[in-house]
Amino acid sequence: MEDLKSKAENLTHHLTDLVDTYYKLGLIKVTEKATNIVSTAMAGVTTLLLFIITLFFLGMGLAWWLGDLVNSRAGGFFIVAAIFIIIMVVLVAVRKKIVFPFLRKAILKKLYE
Repeated sequence: MEDLKSKAENLTHHLTDLVDTYYKLGLIKVTEKATNIVSTAMAGVTTLLLFIITLFFLGMGLAWWLGDLVNSRAGGFFIVAAIFIIIMVVLVAVRKKIVFPFLRKAILKKLYE
């Protein structure tokens, strides 16, 4: 009887260790996923910010150059603004077919890595 009681206590101890280990493993996996998502988001935001700054300076340079070509600095800026508006309209028009599926795939790929 004493042997059975000791085996039951031993089994209970091993079971609690097993549950504790699975709990810690789950926490580690969640932490790893969260860290991966946050680091990817930070890298994406940094890249986007650098892209926007680069686009700004390219637009300014193009506007200045076009302004010299058409002998009107304001005209150059209006031409570049029109180019950006056309690009924006195209992106808005294709957002449901191209932009959203691309973003959705990228996010899901990161989640399941």
